[in-house]
Amino acid sequence: MKNLIAFWQTHQRTIQQDLVSMLQLSYPIVIGQIGIVLMGVSDNVMVGALGPANLAAGGIANAIFFLIAILGIGVMSLVAPLTSAAKAQNNPAECSLLLANALRIALVMGLILFGIVVFLGIHFHWFRQKPEVEALAVSYMIIVGASVIPLLLFLALKNFADGLAITKPAMYITFIGLGLNILFNWLLIHGKWGLPRLGLDGAGYATTFTRIFMLLAMLWFMAKSKRVRRFLPEFSIFNFHKELTIKILRLGLPAGFQYFFEIVAFSGAAMMTGWLGTNQLAAHQIAINLASITYMIAGGFAAAGSIRVGDAKGEGSRSKTLRYGSSAIGLTVVFMTLSCLIFVFFNQFLVSLYIREGEVVGIAMNLLIIAGFFQLSDGVQVVALGALRGLEDVNVPTAITLFAYWVVGLPIAYGLGFYMSWDVMGIWIGLLVGLTVSAILLTIRFYVLANRAEYYQKLQKQQTTFYH
Repeated sequence: MKNLIAFWQTHQRTIQQDLVSMLQLSYPIVIGQIGIVLMGVSDNVMVGALGPANLAAGGIANAIFFLIAILGIGVMSLVAPLTSAAKAQNNPAECSLLLANALRIALVMGLILFGIVVFLGIHFHWFRQKPEVEALAVSYMIIVGASVIPLLLFLALKNFADGLAITKPAMYITFIGLGLNILFNWLLIHGKWGLPRLGLDGAGYATTFTRIFMLLAMLWFMAKSKRVRRFLPEFSIFNFHKELTIKILRLGLPAGFQYFFEIVAFSGAAMMTGWLGTNQLAAHQIAINLASITYMIAGGFAAAGSIRVGDAKGEGSRSKTLRYGSSAIGLTVVFMTLSCLIFVFFNQFLVSLYIREGEVVGIAMNLLIIAGFFQLSDGVQVVALGALRGLEDVNVPTAITLFAYWVVGLPIAYGLGFYMSWDVMGIWIGLLVGLTVSAILLTIRFYVLANRAEYYQKLQKQQTTFYH
């Protein structure tokens, strides 16, 4: 205990500075992510007015679209820590090459993923939805699918700016986009101001137009910003660099699969819950919706952590790597602990925001108690993943997520839910166990890797030879 107090007294100012800088970097990212969540909420509210068939069609189409798009989103997530590392080395030429090749990858991947969405739209009958849902979902999914191209291009630009620690412009653009999305929804869904009434397809066009606007706005900002332009000497989209392109894909695709494994695991849990009954599924949706809000905030800490760890990696500093990673994990633990207490002690109030009577209320209240501890593990694992991404370590973390969710979490969820007859509580306990295993293994991986002196020596050799 005395050693801990002495350590705190010696490093108090440094720790406080790390925490403050992490908060300053992360809060615009967090607010921007909340804006993206609100876009989905506004879409659901406005489409819901068209009736349950439209809402169901939009929900299944968006779920399929997101499963495909997440691979590209994962690749683009590596742009921020790579940019941060190049900035830390004071290497504008590398930054310029990085953005040029990231944009090329975003464009090509966007076209490929759009093609996959169109293919799945043509064969939508594979998903065995009701005829009225399929009739509405196909055209909507293809329209929204086109938005993956501006979405990935926007993310390439946004993550590049984030890597330079310029995080506020994307936040402002996202909230302007939120307002435009609501306006476009109102105009195109209901046919206002002389425009055709397009129903659910109108919401798809609104999403696509909004993402095009966000891309153009981000391009305009980066063209005008002196803070950005000084890192883009002689920038050209035609500056192809084979080794850098391979590096982005080699690191980014596993990151995409990390997201994919988690999303599919949660989708599988939802499917199993649906087997138990409608009340259980409704309670599951309430609990997962509340947990997703706090997860988005932890995701902001993860993004900031990956950027700061990328800084430290670029400098080759083991002490800063440990400090920055620890501050991101520490902030997340504090925030998620507070959230856990709120979920446990105010579960009835939170559930009442969705529903006030019936069997669903009691089930959802019990799930929120598990969700309190569930989100603590979820927050730590996503931040540890971000820190490892900053260290360019993606293959082992991908294997860890696959193991934790699919080998541990889902089998335990199925066994407790059905064989042990613990119902939906058993499924959620299985998810909790899987997330906890992931959080423990990923955190251990970060500290083991960050403490290896030979890791930094290897990085320095790579940096001196990569561009020569």
